[in-house]
Amino acid sequence: MANVTSDMLGQQLAMASQIIESQVDAEIERLDNLDGDELEKIRRERMAAMRKRALKKNEWISNGHGEYQELSEEKEFFETTKKSENVICHFYREGFERCKIVDKHFALLCKKHIEAKFCKINAEKSPFLTNRLNIRVLPTLVVVKDGKTKDYIIGFSELGNVDDFSTEMLEWRLARSDVIEYSGDLMHPPEAGKPRRSTLKLIDNKNAKTIRGGKQGDDSDDSDY
Repeated sequence: MANVTSDMLGQQLAMASQIIESQVDAEIERLDNLDGDELEKIRRERMAAMRKRALKKNEWISNGHGEYQELSEEKEFFETTKKSENVICHFYREGFERCKIVDKHFALLCKKHIEAKFCKINAEKSPFLTNRLNIRVLPTLVVVKDGKTKDYIIGFSELGNVDDFSTEMLEWRLARSDVIEYSGDLMHPPEAGKPRRSTLKLIDNKNAKTIRGGKQGDDSDDSDY
């Protein structure tokens, strides 16, 4: 039975390879048969696309893309989402170790994905925003696209539920929100991670509480918000 399955898989792969090869051959033949006017049209279109991309990059840089910036006040959050099409905002609190982990990854991703604006805001100093966006757990990443809140990444549960997830894992999760450009496989994460205990912080402006993972009392980061 195993041999039959292996043979079928081999035949399917061979057929797929032949289809791809024939498509490549057809494209090569099409390009070879283009006349001078058609080639010039393709060249102009590519040049126009490159100029458009360059102008877009200049716009992104002028709006602070490429740097991981802190928003000083709540109104700056709304100003940022109006200026930039793709915004990823980290709601954090001083002293939370898991917020520092997000900072480390964002500092790398902001340079790689200049098409998105990476920023953060202190949740303690932003009561209106935290209430409006219903943010109860820190860290929370809010994804805003075209001025509208599109997605939330709450804690690390979607990042393997571990503290030492890779930057690539966070990159993949953000790509699934269609907020960054990504050439990898969106259906499968780059790593699954090993299950470990996880500690998340619950925000309660009136009565601070903590959600803990693992055994009771076994938490090195248990300060309240």
